[in-house]
Amino acid sequence: MTGIPTLSDLKMKHDPMGRGYHAVYREQEVNHCPGCGRTHWIIGRMSAECAFCSTALPLAEASMHSHSGPAIIHHRNRMNTPAWAA
Repeated sequence: MTGIPTLSDLKMKHDPMGRGYHAVYREQEVNHCPGCGRTHWIIGRMSAECAFCSTALPLAEASMHSHSGPAIIHHRNRMNTPAWAA
């Protein structure tokens, strides 16, 4: 089984402007569906789905979190002691 080639393997540069339009669901903003233009969403852990036409968008905040460490759960009743998720 071979690995996925990188941009340097393909002799390509990283060019975000040449990539084109990349729609993501942004928390704390009004998000219009790129498929139908409506604003009613079903929010999951990693993506949001339009409640009318089922267009799915990745969550912008989900892609910014690092997955290298364990998740830390902060409880309101405990001030300084974090609980580690399993």
